[in-house]
Amino acid sequence: MKFFSYILSAIFGVVFFCLLLIFHPLQWIGLQMGYTSHKKVVDVMNWFLVKCLLLLGTIVTFKKHYPIPKNATILFAANHQSMFDIPPMIWALRAHHPKFVSKIELGKGIPSVSFNLRHGGAALINRKDPNQALKELKEFGKRLHDNTWSAIIFPEGTRSRNGVPKKFSTNGLKMMAKYNPNAYIVPISINNSWKVYKYGKFPLGLFNKITLETHKPISLKEKPLEDVLKEMEQTIKEHVNV
Repeated sequence: MKFFSYILSAIFGVVFFCLLLIFHPLQWIGLQMGYTSHKKVVDVMNWFLVKCLLLLGTIVTFKKHYPIPKNATILFAANHQSMFDIPPMIWALRAHHPKFVSKIELGKGIPSVSFNLRHGGAALINRKDPNQALKELKEFGKRLHDNTWSAIIFPEGTRSRNGVPKKFSTNGLKMMAKYNPNAYIVPISINNSWKVYKYGKFPLGLFNKITLETHKPISLKEKPLEDVLKEMEQTIKEHVNV
């Protein structure tokens, strides 16, 4: 099986990178036409990136178990297992205008990805500079409120290499909640995307079934924030298969 992984991983890598190269100038064109056009380009790109996983025999399933409020800011919080968590969420949640909290290093050097992070409304934080991170999260929270955008945040802060959720840090969510008191938190549990990297960065694992599931939205007005965050973490971890 691992022998075929080398072959299919090489093909996947070429196709994946070519998609990023193709959509980079398309994003630039879309941005010149305005936010809506740029967003549509990003959405389509992520649909292709999800389908690209079929080259590895990997199927992605996104399940929405509860209706997600419309015309409201949603704070999507998920466990984090690999970079392949991201394209399915951008595509499946596109109606909610999801924006990411990302480390500042990803804001340059990666075709398409870095462009979207810089120009698509994301928060780029410097983990080595708490003051910059705090200021950026504050401005990010305001952008979400002013535009009725949503956010996707990984409270673990980094990827789990074996699928076991790490300790959650909720400071980012608290900052966003401060400026979006009428928002909802929607927990998302992700399973099996870590298996794509079970051999490391190369070759990639084959024939995996990645699942992402949204759970019941929690209104920030329903109960104290600390209780909401505890419920969010518990819900996510209960639905992660380890």
